[in-house]
Amino acid sequence: MKFDVLTLFPDMINQACSHSIIARGVHNGIICVNTVNPRDFTNDKHKKVDDTPYGGGAGMVLMCQPYFDAFDSIEKDAETEVIILSPQGETFSQKISCELSQKKHIIMICGHYEGFDERIKTYTKAREISVGDYVLTGGELPALCVIDSVSRNIEGFLGKLDSAHFDSFSDGLLEYPQYTKPREYHGMKVPDVLLSGNHSEIDKWRRKQQFLITYKKRKDLFEKFKKNCNSKNDIKLLNEVLKEIID
Repeated sequence: MKFDVLTLFPDMINQACSHSIIARGVHNGIICVNTVNPRDFTNDKHKKVDDTPYGGGAGMVLMCQPYFDAFDSIEKDAETEVIILSPQGETFSQKISCELSQKKHIIMICGHYEGFDERIKTYTKAREISVGDYVLTGGELPALCVIDSVSRNIEGFLGKLDSAHFDSFSDGLLEYPQYTKPREYHGMKVPDVLLSGNHSEIDKWRRKQQFLITYKKRKDLFEKFKKNCNSKNDIKLLNEVLKEIID
């Protein structure tokens, strides 16, 4: 998977991708993260990339020329996915993350200041994606969120695919609780079932905990899962959980 990121602040992307699991994915050749700075393509001697908005208003708007030329400099094909990080876009989700992980090449365009000249969106035919209903200074942090999340769903990136399979939201539910050594700390004990060695019971306990936690913290997700559930084992556990909650 290749990520090309159009950004006025390439160091933000490069630094973040030089640490932890992302850096390992780059080192192992599973992903490639490249930055392209529109300032390097401006025709203005002062490297200007923005100007005042037509019609008046506060802030500065990113100009077409440097972004068009920066975008055109990237080699792409018909399968390349182009994304603009924007608060106006569809909300990023695990479903979208899994969908994007099937791509071979993603171009992400990061905004800044007051936003883009609308013609940049038209020219690039970009899909607009938002990471939430709040405003950030630029698109770099959202781009890093997308890179991190999408990469986790690429085979071989985490080593064990199970690591991604059991993440929160992977099947529409929140993740079950995790514990490590020691067995007891400050009077708080690890649940006995996790020490039993009975993997069938452990799996059942974990699944049940997913239902309980999702019900308590994200009832919207719980109701959606319950509505679409067609697994007999899950339906049985769901009924047990609902009975416990009612009782």
